[in-house]
Parts: sequence; structure tokens; C-alpha cells
Amino acid sequence: MERSSHAIMEKIISQVVAELCASSSYENVIHLRRHNGPMPSVEILKDIIEELRSILFPGYFGRSEIKPETMNYYVGAALDRVSRFLSEQIKRGFCFECSEDVTKQCEECAEEALEITGKFISGLSGIRCLLAIDAAAAYEGDPAAKSLGETIFCYPSLRALCNYRIAHALFTLGVPLIPRIITELAHSETGIDIHPGAQIGKKFFMDHGTGIVIGETSIIGRNVRIYQGVTLGAKSFTLDENGRPVKGILRHPVVEDDVIIYSGATILGRVTIGKGAVIGGNVWLTRDVPPGTRVTQGTGEGITVELDEVV
Repeated sequence: MERSSHAIMEKIISQVVAELCASSSYENVIHLRRHNGPMPSVEILKDIIEELRSILFPGYFGRSEIKPETMNYYVGAALDRVSRFLSEQIKRGFCFECSEDVTKQCEECAEEALEITGKFISGLSGIRCLLAIDAAAAYEGDPAAKSLGETIFCYPSLRALCNYRIAHALFTLGVPLIPRIITELAHSETGIDIHPGAQIGKKFFMDHGTGIVIGETSIIGRNVRIYQGVTLGAKSFTLDENGRPVKGILRHPVVEDDVIIYSGATILGRVTIGKGAVIGGNVWLTRDVPPGTRVTQGTGEGITVELDEVV
């Protein structure tokens, strides 16, 4: 009886293997690698981000016992590790996208990956400056924050922004796939979904943060604050002759300086929220908002717009 059951299971497995390995089954879901190049490693990228986090915020992450006299050694060793592992992952990202480019050789991808890694490492001090300003904005904007260090160490918005600013730098340098993996790591950890292609200015604060969505072509100015559940999304998609969405068009909002967007607000399409505007909770917007405008959810009567100056 037992042998018979094993024989039946072996037959089932053989049949399923044949079905799964038939070209008609896997042609749209399998990644056929060029020159046996592996996919980027999510686990290694996660380690790289944590290493970078410890470099950008020394003492808060990584080795908590770091001292000023050992800082140079620690940062130098960490950057050496990051540069070696990151260049390999960037190369894998290039290989992932060049499956149809028969003219490009792996040696070229490796050289380009190394060059981009150098440019990225050179820009880390700029990323640190942006994140320091973001941390200050969180501390100044949240009365519950007891110290600047609390916002750095505890706030999910700072964790998501750290991943985003790293990913955006790589995205700007033309790195494929890797930036999206990095922002999705933060998305899974914090519930904050920021596309690496979005442009976000200085002094940005996401209060609470959970459920925030910021689309690829969004532009956010300086000193902007948004709350949980806010969506900066696309209203509709331009379709090509085959009925598929056209890639790369500007389809997300522009949020100018000093804007506040309260929880649950949804802003869709290439609309502009003017400087100093305040968007109330649960508001649904698909049109431009002039500078200094308050937009609130009316009681049973839809949206209320006040064209008074916001202080």
C-alpha cells in the first residue's frame, strides 16, 4: 500500500514537472539569463542598505560603540565593503535588462557598474545632508518627538526616506531594477511606498507614514509635510495602439514648497498643489490648487475651498 502511494506521488510529480517546464508554461515568467548572469540578490541589497544606514547615521545603526577616534577606520572599511558588493549588484541589474541587447558584453556592464558605484559613493555626503535636514523636520514637526535622535532611530519615515534617497541617487545615475528593490524593501518594512523616480526636496516629513504612496513622476518641493494614508497617484493612463499604458509620461502631482497634506487625502494626475496650500483629510483632488489655499472636506456638501492666505 505504501509503495503504491509513493508510485502515485512520483507519477504526479513527473507530470507536473513536465507541465511546468513546457516552454508554453514558463515563457512569460522565467528569467533567461545572458551568460549565466544571476539575478540581483535582495538579501545582499538589504545588507548594503543597512551598511549605508550605519555610515549615514553612525552610532545609531551598525556598531553602537563607534568613537570619533575610530570613525575614519570604520567608515573606510564599511565603504570598501559597500563599493564591492554594490558594484556587483548593479552589474547584475544591467545584465537583467540587457537580455535582448546582444551587442553589450558583460565586461562593459562590469566597468559601467564600477564607474556608477564610484559616482554614487562620491555623493553620499550630499545624501547625508538631505537626511539630516529630513530628521530635523521630523523633530520640529512632531510634538511627540523628545529628541532628534529619537526621530533618526525610531521613525519609519526616516527609514523609508533613507532608502528612497539612496535609491533615487542610483535611479538618477541610470541603474536599472536595483533602485526599485531598495524602495520596496522600505515599503515592506514601513508601509510607505515611494517610487525611486519621484523627486523630493529638502525638509520632507511624513508623520506616522503608514499607507503613504508617492508615484514615479511626483515632484515634491521643500518643507512639505504629509500624513498617513496620503496618495500622490495617477488619475488615468494614456494607452498605446495595443491598449497598454504608455511608459514614462508625467502623470503624478506636483506639490510645491510649504504644503501640508493631511491623512487620507488622494491627489491624482499631473496637477499642481500651490505653495503653502493645506489639503485636509480624506480630500479627493484631481485639479490644481492655487497657492495659499485651504481645501477641506465639507460636511455633507463635498469639498470646501477657502482662498485665504495660510499662515
